[in-house]
Amino acid sequence: MASQVVVVDDHPLFRRGIVALLNDSPAFRVIADFDNGHDFLDTMASLTIDLLLLDLHMPKLSGLVLLKEAKARNNALKVVIITASDDSNELFEAITSGADGYLLKDSDPDDILQKLESVILGNIAIDPAGVTMLARHISEAAPVLQTTSSTGDLTERERQTLLLIAKGMSNKLIARELGISDGTVKVYVKNLLRKLNLGSRLALAAWAHKNADFSLE
Repeated sequence: MASQVVVVDDHPLFRRGIVALLNDSPAFRVIADFDNGHDFLDTMASLTIDLLLLDLHMPKLSGLVLLKEAKARNNALKVVIITASDDSNELFEAITSGADGYLLKDSDPDDILQKLESVILGNIAIDPAGVTMLARHISEAAPVLQTTSSTGDLTERERQTLLLIAKGMSNKLIARELGISDGTVKVYVKNLLRKLNLGSRLALAAWAHKNADFSLE
């Protein structure tokens, strides 16, 4: 069954283009699109959504504000930012606000589709440019990812799961790597989010990248 998608972007040309791209794929069906966040929020409760695509810079309601509100109403909703901004601070703010992906608008269309499909499967969606921004932000040691826990509170399996999440693995791949069930991986991910006080898999990956006692090699 195709994943149901909503697009919110104030640029008509790009919005129509991404809607057409998604509807041409059997994996997705765009059920609504909006040019501003207020109209989306007014109708959100009446829509069954698997994936929400948001522009970052919109005049009436920014993508970050909309992201936070959408996650507050439905924390299980997959939300991906698609933007022209290559600002590493905005990338990290999106992550810590619960975004499940951060893609640039000039990405290859097929790559966008592939990464959005991976988000539906529970993966992290950052394009190569986003990974570069992540590394740049970490190297500047910006204190963005703050948690109420430390690695000492994690079990060995939770630490292993966190490392594999940081490498972009899905629950299924993590289960295969660790020789455990998908359901057990889900429990570990839930525990990690709770213990580290983070809002998404993407935030977990960024946290692992930022903390020196985690090796991602």
